[in-house]
Amino acid sequence: MAIASIPLNQPDTAKRPRRVTVLGSTGSVGCSTLDLIRRSVPGTYEIVALTAQTNAVALAAQAIEFGAKVAVIGDEAKRAELDNALSGTGIEVAAGREALLEAATRPADWVMAAIVGTAGLAPTLNAVRQGAHVALANKECLVSAGHVFMGEVEASGATLLPVDSEHNAIFQVLEKDRLDCVDKIILTASGGPFLQKSIEDMRWATPAQAVAHPQWSMGAKISVDSATLMNKGLEVIEAYHLFPVGLDKLDVVIHPQSIIHSMVAYKDGSVLAQLGSPDMRTPIGYALAWPNRMETPSEKLDLAKIGQLTFETPDLERFPALGLAREALRLGGIAPAVINAANEIAVAEFLAGNMGFLEISTCVSEVLEAEMAGGKTSAPQNLEEVLELDKIARQKAREWVQSHTF
Repeated sequence: MAIASIPLNQPDTAKRPRRVTVLGSTGSVGCSTLDLIRRSVPGTYEIVALTAQTNAVALAAQAIEFGAKVAVIGDEAKRAELDNALSGTGIEVAAGREALLEAATRPADWVMAAIVGTAGLAPTLNAVRQGAHVALANKECLVSAGHVFMGEVEASGATLLPVDSEHNAIFQVLEKDRLDCVDKIILTASGGPFLQKSIEDMRWATPAQAVAHPQWSMGAKISVDSATLMNKGLEVIEAYHLFPVGLDKLDVVIHPQSIIHSMVAYKDGSVLAQLGSPDMRTPIGYALAWPNRMETPSEKLDLAKIGQLTFETPDLERFPALGLAREALRLGGIAPAVINAANEIAVAEFLAGNMGFLEISTCVSEVLEAEMAGGKTSAPQNLEEVLELDKIARQKAREWVQSHTF
């Protein structure tokens, strides 16, 4: 696998800056990436392209600060605003989907794939096809299009560098050339804001309560996914594609302190863990400097100050989303893409006040059941099939919400 070892085409950045493109530069992951570059030794990195969907003001400011060659805004209605902000700078401006796809093909050594949702699939695939080092922060590439995406990685010789803290932790401690020695890969989960809550408490949970994550500062959608544990279920699906040890060797443990980000247990009884403060700049920095390491502003770990690290088994009765994701992976075919799409709609409806917290998992489960029973269930074979499946599952989830009164 391309993720397993340092490739022969490792860019020679000892003599020149590492060329970097950031897809989704104004989001939290994109901003953290640029913050690390800002703090690095001048001349270490050279920004090729920055992209955003709607935030033209922030994109222009980033492009000017980092001297990007091109700035691309996905929303064509924002083109004039970006043009005005970058007038006279010499920075190329482009807008729209095709411009975004083109930006991903520009020669770069390292590409941060941080566009959220299915909108990030095609640009990330374009970056992969260039054989670049792709820092992967987009879940859909592996959850919705895992077989398609990994096939493109194999064909191109690209190197995937996982950015999610859990997968990055595994990447750091896994003996990639000796997978036969692995007993378990253990992903840790904080448990979210409802870890100690009863089912009845969660029944009446508000969006504000669901997004109040106890450890991480994240967007609303991923915070709700953390509260349901769907996020951890989706991470299991990602891990299945990134680290091919089989579903039976993928496990999840609740670790409220979020200090151990994941572990690998070996057949000899050894367990290797990656620890760090809950700051996304640590895994991003590891990917940005790989195969070396770089200084980051993340708080240094003080275990004596933390005092204790605790663990518990996930409660699948209170958090059925985790079991649902594992079942989707076991079913294979369309199932992972269906649960991802249905979950996005269910979470959006919950955040809009149109359904209850517990109904998120119910909606996803019933949409999956209906889709598996009602038609073609084999895995999508290309990007077009992935996007069509995603569209259908989203519509089914909307219909489910409309047919239920909360």
